[in-house]
Amino acid sequence: MYEKITKNLATKLKIQDKYVVNVLNLLEEGNTIAFIARYRKELTNSLDEVAIKQIQDEFNYLKSLEERKEEVIRLISEKGLLTDELKKDILAQEKLQRVEDLYRPFKEKKRTKATIAKEKGLEKLANYILKLPKSLEDLNKEAAKYINAEKEVNTAEEAINYALDIIAENISDSAKYREYVLENTRKFGQITSVLKKGGEEKDENATYKNYYEFGEQISKIASHRILALNRAEKEGIIRVSIENDKDRLHNYILRGLTKNRQTAISNLLLECIADSMKRLIYPSIEREIRSDLTKKAEEDSVVIFSENLKQLLMQSPLKNKKVLGIDPAFRTGCKMAIVDEYGNFIDKMVIYPHKPASADKQEKSKKDLVKFINKHNINLIAIGNGTASRETEKFVVDNLKEAGLKIDYVIVNEAGASVYSASEVAREEFPDFNVEERSAVSIARRIQDPLSELVKIDPKSIGVGQYQHDITPKFLEKELTFVVETAVNKVGVNVNTASVSLLSYVSGVNKQIAKNIVAYRQENGKIETIKEIAKVPRLGKKTFEQCVGFFRIPDSKNIFDATGIHPESYKAAENLLKELKLSTKEVGTEEFATIIDGVDKKALAEKIGVGLETLEDIIKDLKQPLRDARESFAKPLLKSDILTIDDLQIGVKLAGTVRNITQFGAFIDIGLKQDAMVHISKISKNYIKNPLDVLSVGQIVDVYVIDIDKERGRVALAMFKD
Repeated sequence: MYEKITKNLATKLKIQDKYVVNVLNLLEEGNTIAFIARYRKELTNSLDEVAIKQIQDEFNYLKSLEERKEEVIRLISEKGLLTDELKKDILAQEKLQRVEDLYRPFKEKKRTKATIAKEKGLEKLANYILKLPKSLEDLNKEAAKYINAEKEVNTAEEAINYALDIIAENISDSAKYREYVLENTRKFGQITSVLKKGGEEKDENATYKNYYEFGEQISKIASHRILALNRAEKEGIIRVSIENDKDRLHNYILRGLTKNRQTAISNLLLECIADSMKRLIYPSIEREIRSDLTKKAEEDSVVIFSENLKQLLMQSPLKNKKVLGIDPAFRTGCKMAIVDEYGNFIDKMVIYPHKPASADKQEKSKKDLVKFINKHNINLIAIGNGTASRETEKFVVDNLKEAGLKIDYVIVNEAGASVYSASEVAREEFPDFNVEERSAVSIARRIQDPLSELVKIDPKSIGVGQYQHDITPKFLEKELTFVVETAVNKVGVNVNTASVSLLSYVSGVNKQIAKNIVAYRQENGKIETIKEIAKVPRLGKKTFEQCVGFFRIPDSKNIFDATGIHPESYKAAENLLKELKLSTKEVGTEEFATIIDGVDKKALAEKIGVGLETLEDIIKDLKQPLRDARESFAKPLLKSDILTIDDLQIGVKLAGTVRNITQFGAFIDIGLKQDAMVHISKISKNYIKNPLDVLSVGQIVDVYVIDIDKERGRVALAMFKD
């Protein structure tokens, strides 16, 4: 069975059979996706994490599909009803639902109209009807034979109706008819919605006004509209239906029943078909189509959420900055926290610069801010973008100018900061702080090292998705966890400074082992070498193999410990240096880069006993041993002055930061209270299918103002001049 699955998988994913088999074997042996992608490239032809995960997911689906096929064949065979043709048909199916459709006629049924009719002995009459009697008179004459007071069949008409119930169920049980209705509806049908009674009152902000009377072809509807329809329906605002040309569907089934022959009972059969469609076929077809549409919409939405999250996690860190983080608020005051260049907390305070605070308190806040900044000699201010953000930004800028202080500031996306600050992780880290004070620390750290701080937050709460609250939670969590794991392992983790949250995303490391690593550090002091990690309690041989390559010790005596080179390749790395007549002192120098660039890599790989892909990774690490994979991503946009909507004019050019990407466009922070919107049609002069093809979260872009709505505080942008 598995050989058949791997061949199907290789064909479907356009990957050579042997690499699919190798990946599945590596996974079966307990290797993680991150480990396979980084350290087993020769076996996988350098497949990345996404491709390896796709092989894993598709294999699991195909495996369950094949297992179900075998079970269905066994169940039908046990009833003595399996034919060679049916078996062949079952084995040929590529979707689980089609297998279930073929099994439907053989399932044990609950008491239905058809089973009741069969109990009354009307099956023979149903067969007679399907042989197409010459006239209605002949049918009535035949039906009269089945009148039976004991069985409560009192007239010929009742007998015919019971027989039609049997035919209706037979039509419904036909995989052929079901497939036609399904595919025809997918191709030509529409998804429609109408306003429910009282729905408009429930939709207080007219969020779903576009869906009060809506219709669009199923084959063309965008995923974000499916999720919007689902949400509006769930909130009791609209009723959603799947519609198709019923006559076309009914006539197709009629032609199948009559084998294209003329018959005197065609109207009777059409009534039976209509009953079968309305009562038995169409409800399940509608459920299947809507389920498939929702599944695809969720998958599309998760792709966007995942890509946004990945880009957010991979934002370039701002190193060597002492940062003042501010969590803005009106009534409860702005919580401020300072962290040093390494993210360690230094000091905190609260100021009250906004109403309803008294004038005296507001005046005192000005002095306190300047005094606090001067006391700690900070390099950067990070202001959260939540409530009171723009008012706080103005307060900070005005006071910096007045005090003659030249300090840049940055607006930080604080989504999820409140979730973190109320979490167990935050309580353990800062047990004596209140929630807002923890948020201020998190905001400051986010700008220094986004990855290390954001891993402390449930990915669903980071707020870079599209309709993420409408997506199946288990599916969303699984996909986002994979994104975080991939990012963490791509960057690598300093084993001596990483939090439990960060450590737990490292390949092979679970929450308990992460806690054990931190406990080991606390008991024994700094971990001196990568190999010492093996001494951590409950960190077994397999876990060590899976995780150790992703840990870093920047100040280790062994330069390899500061790189992504796996200990299993340390000997090869040493042999590489010997072959080049270099020592570890030359690692990371221009001399090393010049020498290695002139070497025959293939011959060198054979000499030191590693594959070419592994050699190339070793060389990359030795060229830049302290390289951070995030350095190629855009750094945050630092600001020194404030912008208001009154400053804007149509056509003005601005620099902004991409905050969020959706299927229909992107939201850009240009320094206003509300992020501005650039529609997909205004991202590029050329046609683009997906904004993600052009934009990434955190990217700094040049934009032009094309529309200003001062009343609603909305600004529309374009990324090119008309």
